[in-house]
Amino acid sequence: MKEELTIVKVGGKIVEEEDSLKQLLTAFTAIKGYKVLVHGGGRSATRIAAALGVESKMINGRRVTDSDMLNIVTMVYGGLVNKNIVVRLQALGINALGLTGADMDVIRSHKRPVKDVDYGFVGDVDAVNGTLLASLIRKGIVPVMAPLTHDKQGHILNTNADTIAGETAKALAADFNVTLIYSFEKEGVLKNADDDNSVIPYMNENDFKRYIEDGTIQGGMIPKLENAFEAIHAGVNKVIITKATAINGLSGTHIEK
Repeated sequence: MKEELTIVKVGGKIVEEEDSLKQLLTAFTAIKGYKVLVHGGGRSATRIAAALGVESKMINGRRVTDSDMLNIVTMVYGGLVNKNIVVRLQALGINALGLTGADMDVIRSHKRPVKDVDYGFVGDVDAVNGTLLASLIRKGIVPVMAPLTHDKQGHILNTNADTIAGETAKALAADFNVTLIYSFEKEGVLKNADDDNSVIPYMNENDFKRYIEDGTIQGGMIPKLENAFEAIHAGVNKVIITKATAINGLSGTHIEK
C-alpha cells in the first residue's frame, strides 16, 4: 500500500503577507504524513522590479520575463520568498529544503516557443525527477519548491507554480498516494465570484465543461482546473482547490474523475 503524500501549492499573495503566511505554515505543519510545498511570489517580484525601475508586463495573467525580469524573479522566488518559508518551517520543526528546478536537476524544462506572444524566459516542464524527490521525502525532508526551472543548457526559466505543483504530483504518483491541494485566498471554486459561500464542493470534467460554457468558470481558474484534471488522469489520487487556511482536505472543491 502506498504511503500518503500531500502537495500544497500556495499563491504569492498568501506567502507575502505575514498573517496569511503564519496561518498557512501552521496549517501545513499540521498535515500528517509526507508533504511538499510549492509557492509563488509574483507580487513581491512586481514590487521589487518597480523599485529597481524594471517594468512588469503581464499578458493573459502571465508574466513576460525578459533578461532583467529573469534576474528579479530568480532573486525573489529562489531567494527571498523561498528562504523565508524555509526558515519559518524550520522554526516549526519541519526539516524543509528550498529547491528550484535547477537544484539536483529536479525539474527540467524548455523555453516556451514563440507563437502569438513571446513570453521570454518562461519554461514549459519536460521532466520532474520523481525518484530523487521521493528519496528526499522518505528521509524526512520537506521540499519547498520555487517556480523556477532550468533547461540543462545553463538557463533558468520562470515557470508557472500551478504547473510545477501538477507535474510534481504526477511524477510522485508512482511512489505515493498523492493529494494535490491548490490553495489561494478563496474558499474554493465559486459559482458566484462575489459570494464566498457559493463553493462548488465536487466537480468532474462534464461539470467543468458546463461551467465554462455558461461563464461560471473563467480567467485564471480555467488553467488551474485543467492542471487538476490532467493530474487526476495521470494517477494523482485527489485534487482539492481551497482556501490557504483550510488545507486539511475537509473543505473546498474536490476534483473527481
